[in-house]
Amino acid sequence: MKHKVWSAGSAAMAAALTAGLLAGCAGPGANKGGPAPAAPVPPSMAGEEQSLRHIILLVGDGMGFNTLTAARTYAVGEDGDLTLDTLPESAYVKTYSRDMQVTDTAAAMSAYMTGVKTNNGQLSIGGCGTAAPHTPATLLETARKRGWSAGVVNAASVTDPLTAAGYAHACQAARGDDIAAALVPGGAGYNEQLTGGLDVVLGGGAQHFHKRADGRDLLAELRAQGYTSVADAAALQALRPAAAQRVVGVFGAGKQPTLPQMTASAIDVLAARGAGFLLVVGNGQIGQAQRSSTARRALDETVALDAALKTAIAKMQAIDPGLKRTLIVMTATSDSTLILNGYSIRTGKTTPTQPGVLGLVRKYTNGAYYKDLDDVPYTIIGYGNGTHRVQGSRAGGQVLSDAIVTEAEYRQEATVRMAPGATTNGGTDVYLGAIGARAADFRGTLENTQVHTMIKTAAGW
Repeated sequence: MKHKVWSAGSAAMAAALTAGLLAGCAGPGANKGGPAPAAPVPPSMAGEEQSLRHIILLVGDGMGFNTLTAARTYAVGEDGDLTLDTLPESAYVKTYSRDMQVTDTAAAMSAYMTGVKTNNGQLSIGGCGTAAPHTPATLLETARKRGWSAGVVNAASVTDPLTAAGYAHACQAARGDDIAAALVPGGAGYNEQLTGGLDVVLGGGAQHFHKRADGRDLLAELRAQGYTSVADAAALQALRPAAAQRVVGVFGAGKQPTLPQMTASAIDVLAARGAGFLLVVGNGQIGQAQRSSTARRALDETVALDAALKTAIAKMQAIDPGLKRTLIVMTATSDSTLILNGYSIRTGKTTPTQPGVLGLVRKYTNGAYYKDLDDVPYTIIGYGNGTHRVQGSRAGGQVLSDAIVTEAEYRQEATVRMAPGATTNGGTDVYLGAIGARAADFRGTLENTQVHTMIKTAAGW
């Protein structure tokens, strides 16, 4: 039976059961960015009387505290600051899903988008397997219904759960073709709760929009609905947004702009429309790198998201000086299983000649390698589970060197060996930072569902 991405029509059929199902769903409680120097940020605007008009939510997939620490050391050294380190407000966020101690991306992002705990593998939906699944409203849907403009940006595919949870409802988050169809106003599978559709969509995933198995060309359908389509970084850079313009760019390999570039363009498009706006910026490439145990790629992508944060703050300061009507929030879906090993000497940032945090653990006294019980050096970064694990004594494995372990595709060793595609996220709390109007509301330890409610409250919804 063909899988369905649920639309407003599906939800309407289930209206009589929605309240009860919601109660059951709630449960208990290719993008490289260089090091981003910290952007100067103003104090939080708690108590600001003017109504909020701009919200930007940036989310890293699998970007736990260990990853943030490693990314900081990688980019600017142990005593440096990324832009996220300078945000004036911060909180811890719990990440468990409705059915799992360790969340996946779909359930985590659904919690942020809907304020409801969902099962792993499902996108902003409850009651899967019943006659009447229900689709709680997402932040993007609410923004559109309130007359705001709305958009998504993702360094991975725009159908990745990191952004798809905001515009689609699906019992299977991996069905990229079905999820992409939710974006096309008037087309089969369109999500009518988007009230006319999103205003900007930028990221990867071209394969889900044209040359599809069903023969549809979703980009052509979007152009027919009045969207401007951009095919590569040059076209996006040349774009000069006009009032009421809508833009879609789903890029193939080698053509995708950087995450900061896409973030800047999305803000330009949304700001030109003249209404309030909500923008969700994600980097799904972080989690993909984590789950393949390629730490260097994970750190590159984390730094790229930090650069997008810096860009967002600078752009919004120009539009709204002092961020008096702007809220910017940065957080993560979940932790990964990345760990920092040993009592390593301080490494400073990674350079072409210095391995930094990607290197082998060295002693403070003489710079010699620390060695394990098998008398073999080991890396500063490892993973709790992954595809690369030496079987038996490490003495019989590859002889490690800083040159080997700093390669872009080097897979760090893991404690638990997993099959490809079977590696997992981590289950610890994640960081949230905020700046601008109502930023001071974000403090303490929060449920991920509370982030949804707090953003709605800040927007006056």
